[in-house]
Order: sequence, then C-alpha cells, then structure tokens
Amino acid sequence: MTDATLNGATPLPAAKRAFNPYIVAPVAGIAAFMEILDISIANVALQNIAGGLSASQNEATWVLTSYLVANAIILPVSGWISSVIGRKYYFIFCVSSFTVASLLCGLAPNLTVLIVFRALQGIAGGGLQPTAQALLADSFPPSKRGLAFAVYGLAAVFAPAIGPALGGWITDNYTWRWVFLLNVPVGIILTLVASRAIPSDRRTDVKKRLLNFDYFGFSLLVIGMGALQFVLDRGQEDDWFDSNLIVTLAVTAVVGLVIFTIWELRRADPIVDLKLLRTRNFAVGNMLLFMLGFVLMGSTVLVPLYAQILLGYTATDAGLVMSPAGFAMMFLMPVTGILAAKFDNRLFIMFGLVIGGLAMFHMAGFDASTDYGSIAMGRFYQAISFAFLFIPINTVATVGIPSDKSDKAFAITNMARNIGGSFGISLATTVLSRRQQYHQSVLTEHVTPYNHAYQTMMQGLKHSLSAHIANPAEVVAAAQSKIAGLVGRQALALSFVDAFWFMGWAFLVSIPLVFFLRAKRSGEGGAGMPVH
Repeated sequence: MTDATLNGATPLPAAKRAFNPYIVAPVAGIAAFMEILDISIANVALQNIAGGLSASQNEATWVLTSYLVANAIILPVSGWISSVIGRKYYFIFCVSSFTVASLLCGLAPNLTVLIVFRALQGIAGGGLQPTAQALLADSFPPSKRGLAFAVYGLAAVFAPAIGPALGGWITDNYTWRWVFLLNVPVGIILTLVASRAIPSDRRTDVKKRLLNFDYFGFSLLVIGMGALQFVLDRGQEDDWFDSNLIVTLAVTAVVGLVIFTIWELRRADPIVDLKLLRTRNFAVGNMLLFMLGFVLMGSTVLVPLYAQILLGYTATDAGLVMSPAGFAMMFLMPVTGILAAKFDNRLFIMFGLVIGGLAMFHMAGFDASTDYGSIAMGRFYQAISFAFLFIPINTVATVGIPSDKSDKAFAITNMARNIGGSFGISLATTVLSRRQQYHQSVLTEHVTPYNHAYQTMMQGLKHSLSAHIANPAEVVAAAQSKIAGLVGRQALALSFVDAFWFMGWAFLVSIPLVFFLRAKRSGEGGAGMPVH
C-alpha cells in the first residue's frame, strides 16, 4: 500500500512522483533557513524597531512574542494540514505567505500593524519547518537520508549562528525594515522554483477532512500553546510568579495542554498525532531535541549578550564572534550526514552531548577580559557538538515511524526543538538576572571600610582622581562610583559563568537518555522510514 493510499488520497503515477533531490533539497533547506533566521535576526533589530516606530523597548518585545505565539500554535498542526492539501501545496503556501507577510512587516507604518503582520509571518513560518523537513527526507533514498537531515540541520543551527551578525550589520548600516524585506526576493525565487521542482504528492477530500476537523482540540491547542509561549517569553520581564497574569496563564497552559493531550489520544484523526510518542525512539528523540533546542537557543542568546554588555562589542561584532561556529557547522554537517548512514547514531549523540557540555564549561571560564578569539573558539567547540547531535537524533528518532506519518512526526520533532529553545532563552535570561542579584549582594558585603582590599583600591582611586578633581568630597564620590561599577560588572560576569554551567549540565544530564534508544534495524531507512 502506498503512502498516498494510506492517507485516503489518490496516488499519482510513479513518473510524476519522481523528482531530483538535488533540486528539492536546496529549495527546502533555504526555505527553512529563511524562516529560522528571521527569529534570531529580528532579536538584534528590536531596539532599532522601537526607536523607528516611537515605541518603548517593552512594547517592541511584542514583535517577538506575537511571532513566537503564532508559530507555536500552528507548528503542531502543520502535519495534519500537509496531509490534507499535500506537501507541495502547503509548502508553497507557507513560503509565499511568509514572503508576503515579510513585505508587509517591512512596510508597517506603526507598531500595532507590525505586530499583526509578525503574527501572520509566524503562522506561515510554523508550517514551513516540518514540511521542508518532510520534503527533504522524501527526496533522498533511505540510505542517504542522513544527507537530507544534514541540509535541514544547516538551516536549523547555522541560521541562529549567523542571525545576530547579519541582523547587527543590517541595522548598523541600513534600516531595521531590511531585516524583513530581505526575505522578499528569496521567497519569490523559492516559490517559483518549488512550483516546478516539487511534484504534487497526494490528493484528498479536502471538504470532508475540514468538516471532520478537530475544532475543539485545535481550540485547546491555541489556548495551551499560546499561554505557554507567552509565559516563557514574558515571564522574566513580568517577574514570573509574582505576576498574577503569569500565574493565570501558566495554569491555563498546563490545564489546556493536559486536556488537549487526553482529547487527541482518543481521536481517530487527531490534528497532532501524539500516539507516535508511544514509539520509544520517537519519544526519547523528542526529549533530546528539546534539550538540543534548549542549549542551542539559550547559548545563542548568552554569547552575544556577554560580548555586548561585558566587552562593549557592537551588535555587528557580537554577531561576528558567532560566525566561525556557523562555518564549522557548514563543513561538519555533510560529514556527519554521511557517517550517520554507516555507524551507530547513538555513539554520535553521546559524543555530541559530552562535547557540548564541555564546551559550555569552557565558556564558564570566560571573564570580563576574555578576548575575541577565546569566545570564537568556545562557540566553535559548540559547533562540533551541534553537528554531531542534530542529524543522528533526527535519524534515530524516526526509526519505526511509517513514511505516511512523516509529516506529523516532523511537526512534533520541530515543536519539541522550538519549545526547548523557548525554555532555553527564558531560563538563560532568568538565571542571568537572578544570579546577578545574588552575586551583587555577596560582593557588596565585602565592600566596606574594614576590608583591606577595599581600602587599598579606594586610596589608589582617590590618588589618581585627585589630579583631575579638586573637591575632596567629589573625589571620594567618584571613587565609590567606580568601585560600584566594578562590583556590578563582576556580578554580571559571575552570572554569565553560572548560566554557562547551567547549560553545560543540561547536556550532560541528558546522556542517560541515549541508553533508551534502539539502533536502526535491517529494513529501516536512515530516517526511520521503511525501505520500499
């Protein structure tokens, strides 16, 4: 029985289903790259957006929140939509819609309009990632599907790596509007190529499927995922559970998603096929992808912040320090894709987790005087880790998943990685803030006239400042101000150390999960799809 028949569709002739994977792969990969890049590149431009649209920094964060909430809602159901209208048409719809939304974002006259168009962009982007990944998996024979994951892996980990640098360069040299307008020509080209290069994969009774659509389950998903994403994105800013709004939304998210899970497991045609999680490899693989997203996005936020706040780098320079890692992944991903088809992927996953943890511990050795090269090398070590994690985890996770379920499977795996990324960003910023307060209070206890080091520093500062300031009282005040600045700077540096340690341990404690994975059996493809 063919994939199309399994989905209640009319199968197309084999000749029409055949297509050149070396045309489809770059189209799908670049489309996914464009969508993932847009998340990190917009973060850098946020301050410029606030200034350009006469909004506060707090108001401008809704540009990110609206996108992430819409993206989180549509991502889990993208597999169902793809199964109804077909991968080709859904993929083209997502790319073209994302392109139009990007154009509208770039032309937005005020913040309210920009937030609305960013939500539309998030809806289009949410379906783009899993559909692109499914196209990539199907474009290669089972023995070469590691290469398909390598193409997608480049998009998933290279885009966040160069996003800050590209975003910083655009905002420093042009206007924030080009952060969005940059997508327009790329999207137009991709839409035209995809319409010719990708064949129609299936047809189905769209009207019947829409009449049977799980509207109640979708409502629960909108409420649960929307509330969860809002809590993760705004929690630290609103002081977490000291805020009644955050508490209310956190409870709403838990209740909504629990009821949604129970409801979907009882549905014959669920919008999110959670029954796939009964497959052990798929369940464990999603846990590992969650942790991969957690560390990838968390560290992608931490490193540029460290460079800008502590070392005084510009947005462009802070982004450039991430670039060597991106190019390292460009080289390593194809290599890993080839090796993944020949060796036990569990060994690669374990190696990647160990290297990733050690890389974060290496970054924990950074201080307020760390140079550019040391930061770049720390991120380079991380690149090795990500390259040896992304492809093997995706490969092992889909072992035993039938090919007709690949759309829904990739929707769940992408959701797991994206939610992990949201948790990583949220907890990274929270650790920074809370640990800075802690270290500030501890260090301040030692800044007293009874501390010999404090007395020595005060005398030295007063001596140097007295050459420029005549009033003795002003000299003392200036010296105390400098010491307070040094204490604050050191407290912040220590908080980054704590955050890096936290991320490192997140990888290392994930290692036992590898032992629950089973190896690929004979007759199963590199992406876990049965070999035909």
